[in-house]
Amino acid sequence: MRYHSPAIMAIVLSVCSLAPAVKADSLPQVLTEMVARAKAQIKTIDMDTFKKIVDSKMHGQIIDVREASEYDSGHIPGAMNIPRGVIEFRIWALTGYGEKMDKSIQLYLYCGTGSRCALAARSLKELGLTNVTAVDMKLSNWQDAGYPLTEPEIPF
Repeated sequence: MRYHSPAIMAIVLSVCSLAPAVKADSLPQVLTEMVARAKAQIKTIDMDTFKKIVDSKMHGQIIDVREASEYDSGHIPGAMNIPRGVIEFRIWALTGYGEKMDKSIQLYLYCGTGSRCALAARSLKELGLTNVTAVDMKLSNWQDAGYPLTEPEIPF
C-alpha cells in the first residue's frame, strides 16, 4: 500500500477546491435528459405549493438532499439533511424496514436546483416508497421570495 504525506494531500485538496463548481445551466445534455426522465417518473410540486405545505405544518418529513455544508449554510426550517449520495442507505431511519417499514410515509425532497431531489425521489420510488414528492424549484428563488431559511451554522 502506498501512503502520501499530509503535505502532498493538503496541496491536492487545495487544488481540487479551486476547481469551479459546475452550474446547473451548464450541465451536459445527457445529465439534463437524465434529470428530465426522473422528473417524468415521480411526483413534483412547484415552490408556491411547497410553501403552502411548509406553512400548514401538517406535512410529512421535509428532506434537504444537498450536502451537509450546503445544508449548514441555510435550509428550510424543519428540514432534515440526508444528502442524495447516501439517501438510499439512511432513509430507513425514517421509514423503518422489514415488516415495520412504512412505505407510505410522506416525504418532500428539495435541493438547490430541483435536480438532485428529482434523482433522489426516483431512487426512493425504486426502493418501494409510495409517497415521495420532489420540489421543482431553485432554493435561490425561495430565498428571493423572502421565504424563511435558517441562519448559517458557524462551526467552532
